[in-house]
Amino acid sequence: MALITQLNLTQPDDFYEALIDMHRDFDEAQSQAANAQLILLLANHIGDYATLMEAIRYAREGVDRDEPRAADAPRAAA
Repeated sequence: MALITQLNLTQPDDFYEALIDMHRDFDEAQSQAANAQLILLLANHIGDYATLMEAIRYAREGVDRDEPRAADAPRAAA
């Protein structure tokens, strides 16, 4: 099963709103736990190991691109 990376949600705005609402009134630990549970439920639904590994790579690359790396960060003058 190949990972679908183009928009495939039938109601993307509604899903995003529900995802944000899932976190309402949660502290950081509860929010992380809810994310972990959702990830595991969806991973189980997908089931295919190769597809899940591809999704992990895409997610990791997305974060790596969004955050400056330590080597790229400006350094304070001594």
